[in-house]
Amino acid sequence: MRRFLFLSMFFVFSFTVGLSQITETPKNKVKYTPAFKFTDGIFLNFQQVKNNNPIPKSQILTTIDYNSFDFYDRLFENKFITIYDNLGIQKKITAGKIWGFSDKGVLYINVNDEFNRIPVFGSICHFTANKTIQEYDPYRYNNSYYYYHDPYSTKTVMMQYLLDFETGKIYNFTVKSVELIISKDPELYEEFSKLSNRKKKKLKFLYIRKYNQKYPVYFPKK
Repeated sequence: MRRFLFLSMFFVFSFTVGLSQITETPKNKVKYTPAFKFTDGIFLNFQQVKNNNPIPKSQILTTIDYNSFDFYDRLFENKFITIYDNLGIQKKITAGKIWGFSDKGVLYINVNDEFNRIPVFGSICHFTANKTIQEYDPYRYNNSYYYYHDPYSTKTVMMQYLLDFETGKIYNFTVKSVELIISKDPELYEEFSKLSNRKKKKLKFLYIRKYNQKYPVYFPKK
């Protein structure tokens, strides 16, 4: 009987400790909520995003008015951007290699050579971006009007993407990519795997929301 009581108390204690570890906000961290504001500036890499520690406007060498509403649009028209690092040393950065930026607390990511707002943020982020694709067009091939008889035409389409905020990897928004990311949670993964293909497509957003609720994102306190 004593052994049973001891084991029962041990499991209750273990569960309570485990639960507190899941729900308790880590020290010196702030939990992301829809009211959270990213620090304004440019993020050279993903680690700066995770630390919410961008290069501020004051460290960007430019003739553009810092208060201009289209400051970042004009800034990224340049192939290179000059910044001062924390030691005051000038560095020239290729604009196309910059991860993204934050403007008025809103996060933007560089995908397909364009900066796109991330409207759905969490451990799994969702956003859209334009992509130029080539399509086979038999009409172009058979039509003598096209001198080179190029059978392909190009067009720009709107694509949906996911950002795994743990790893920084970007995926096309598909059932397969949702399964891959949520597989880190066996319970959610098993639940999702049992759905029919039609329901998986329909409920992708729901399971992203479930995952984000279970695994909130934390940032260092400023």
